[in-house]
Amino acid sequence: MATISKGTFDFLKELKAKNDREWFTANKTKYEKAKAEFEVFIDALIARIARFDPNIAHHKAKDCIFRIYRDVRFSQDKSPYKVHFGAHVSPAVKKSDIHSRAGYYIHLEPGGSFLAGGAYLPQGDWLKAIRQEIAYNPEEFKGILKAPSFKKYFKEMEGEQLKTAPRDYPKDHPEIELLKYKSFLASHYCDDKHVLSTDFLDHCEKVFEALYPFDHFLNKSTD
Repeated sequence: MATISKGTFDFLKELKAKNDREWFTANKTKYEKAKAEFEVFIDALIARIARFDPNIAHHKAKDCIFRIYRDVRFSQDKSPYKVHFGAHVSPAVKKSDIHSRAGYYIHLEPGGSFLAGGAYLPQGDWLKAIRQEIAYNPEEFKGILKAPSFKKYFKEMEGEQLKTAPRDYPKDHPEIELLKYKSFLASHYCDDKHVLSTDFLDHCEKVFEALYPFDHFLNKSTD
């Protein structure tokens, strides 16, 4: 079974402490080993997710894993490397479209690992479609958020909200609090011991299966 090793976390800890190109170049072998392990894990995770969401089965790990190199052009933090491994598995066909569909995100970082999904700041037509879907089917959406499987892992939906009613909706709309959301997110945090355990892949599958109805609702708004 695919697992995450202590060696991968050790690399990420060292990278956080020595985040510069000279150190990274000298430790490129450690990076390549950790990256390869993460790719194996993501390929195994994709196969597990495809059991309940076949819409993502076309992906390979390389389609879903984010680069470790940071874009520092517009950031005050000039650290050249991310100190985590991340991957987003979604029904989107192209990697450039991953933020146009709700999917399954895994973030591995010592002391800060989590599993998440939903729609992060959906733009234009997608945001409008999500709000319309909520307005048309509020009981279905609220049922998903209240489902025992969802509550077990995610507690509550997260995301930024408008301070006032969105355009096209009255302030007294019965679902106005849900319609104010600009992002529709769910997150589940994992401690290091669990991430490094032999059953972490099983756990990821259970968490993401509980997330599936939430993602499906957000995605069907544009289907």
